[in-house]
Amino acid sequence: MQRPNILYIVSDDLGFADLGCYGGREAPFGAVSPHIDALAAAGLRLTEGYANSPVCSPTRFALMSMRYQYRLRGALEEPINSRSKGSATLGLPPDLPTLPSLLKEAGYRTALVGKWHLGYPPHFGPLRSGYEEFFGIMAGGVDYFTHCSSNGDHDLYIGDETHKEVGYLTDVFSKRAVQHIHERAVDAKAGQPFFLSLHYTAPHWPWETRDDAHVAPEVAKNLFHLDGGNVNSYRKMIHHMDEGIGWIMAALREHGLAENTLVVFTSDNGGERFSDNWPLVGGKMDLTEGGIRVPWIAHWPATIAPGSTSAQHCMTMDWSATMLDLGGGQPHTDYPLDGVSLAPLLRDPAHRFERPLYWRMNHRGQRALRDGNWKYLMVDGHEYLFNIPADERERANQAQREPERLARMRQQWLDWNSTMPPIPDDATISLGYSTQHMPQR
Repeated sequence: MQRPNILYIVSDDLGFADLGCYGGREAPFGAVSPHIDALAAAGLRLTEGYANSPVCSPTRFALMSMRYQYRLRGALEEPINSRSKGSATLGLPPDLPTLPSLLKEAGYRTALVGKWHLGYPPHFGPLRSGYEEFFGIMAGGVDYFTHCSSNGDHDLYIGDETHKEVGYLTDVFSKRAVQHIHERAVDAKAGQPFFLSLHYTAPHWPWETRDDAHVAPEVAKNLFHLDGGNVNSYRKMIHHMDEGIGWIMAALREHGLAENTLVVFTSDNGGERFSDNWPLVGGKMDLTEGGIRVPWIAHWPATIAPGSTSAQHCMTMDWSATMLDLGGGQPHTDYPLDGVSLAPLLRDPAHRFERPLYWRMNHRGQRALRDGNWKYLMVDGHEYLFNIPADERERANQAQREPERLARMRQQWLDWNSTMPPIPDDATISLGYSTQHMPQR
């Protein structure tokens, strides 16, 4: 079978129910995500897929390494922040085999358009970790018009060099991805596939739509934009991203590449302050379902039957392992994968297998284990046990009713955690806001 081109689209802080295909409501301007919804309708939509972390940079470590992020020092920051600029330890080690480096060895052309957030040059960067080309930002978030990060530095790059470009960042990324497809089309049709990571910052703060350039000078004072935004501007930001994905799919069709291109869409973690996570509770930074359960959509007409759905449990590193598998790449023997290939699921959406999933967070001492229908959770020293299919909102704690199951899952989590490096005392937690800024969930 011909290897697919691969397009890995990652949104930023998207809520579980923000998209129409996940139950999202229409906005005053109409459908929020028609192009993404179309990918789901013509492909596979997962209902119980997860992110590796409820915060951005740790998930990206797992995406790149296809291993639990807790194995890497930089991923123990929650998340990496701009104060780490210049650090030689807080980033993705260049000698670590990654999804793009292993696909590159297998003959793929590799590129990243969008957000990196895995450490700063000169010690770290996309070109040091397997991408041949990079156009995007190094930081966790920037202003959509000035392209400056929270410390005021201009943060838009081509390769390792800063680059000035006028434009709304979401559109800039979409257009650059379209350009890349045009440039790679001839080689792709001749048998050399491409791997393109498209990592948007949308709908991450600051809350700026295409019409909000006038907001940028004020946002520069506080990129968290604590006094701005609303549900409708947030939805419009998602819509701008969706329009860009429409442009990209049109470019694939123009070159006859859509049939054999695997397009995977997800979010790096659960939603933030304006997102819709219904029926889930919590959001970014939480190991409740709203912080880690995210949309997962896969579109590959050559293989995936339209209208497919699955409740298979999986997380970010599994999708990266899937891409490596489909691309003919081989894991490095010194770095065995924690991710599991989902290739059989793409060919048969009824395929199911047991997939225990583990999480931990320094923030609030959180622990979580999803195994089958059950979830073990600890927050602030309090233990919970939930039957997720029966109680997606995690409101009916079964810990007292099922003490043996609680003890068994607690030990299962402890046994797993003993295989991971401990969290060092100097690992930081960066919260953008707290109850002093707005009431919490």
